[in-house]
Amino acid sequence: AGMNETAISNFTCVIFNVSFMNCTWHVGRTATEDTQYFLYWGPLKNENVTECQNYIKDTCGRHIGCRFQNVTIKNKIPYFLVNGSRSGQSIQSYENYIMLYEIEKLTSPLNVTVNCTEASHRCTIWWQPPRTSHVENMNCFKYEIVIENK
Repeated sequence: AGMNETAISNFTCVIFNVSFMNCTWHVGRTATEDTQYFLYWGPLKNENVTECQNYIKDTCGRHIGCRFQNVTIKNKIPYFLVNGSRSGQSIQSYENYIMLYEIEKLTSPLNVTVNCTEASHRCTIWWQPPRTSHVENMNCFKYEIVIENK
C-alpha cells in the first residue's frame, strides 16, 4: 500500500564499538519535502517493536537514519520496519530482517605490544582479541600483520 516509489531505499545498518548501531536510508524517489519516515525494530515482526529515539535528519528535517545504543547481538535476527506519511497520505513501507553479527565492525586488537631484539633481528608481537558482544570463542579470529620497514 502507499504511493509508488515513496518507500526508502539503500537501508543499511552497522554496529560499532560493541553496542552502538547506526541505520541509514535514502528517501523514496518520489518523496516530497513533507514526507516523514519512522523506523521500528524488534525481535519479531508485530511483537515488541520499538520506534527509534534518536533520528538522523536531512536538511528538510526528514528522518534518514537512526542511532541506537546498548544493542546486543547474541543470536539476534531482528525485524526492521520503516514506514511514514506525507500530507496525511500513507507511503510504501520497507521491511527487512538483518543478522546482527554480519553488520558488526570489529574494533582493532587491543594492547598490541612489540618487542624487538637487535642481536637476533627478531620481533615478538602480542595482542588481545578485539572487543565484541557475540564471539565467545576467541580462536574464531584471524589476524593479518603488515610490517613496514622504515
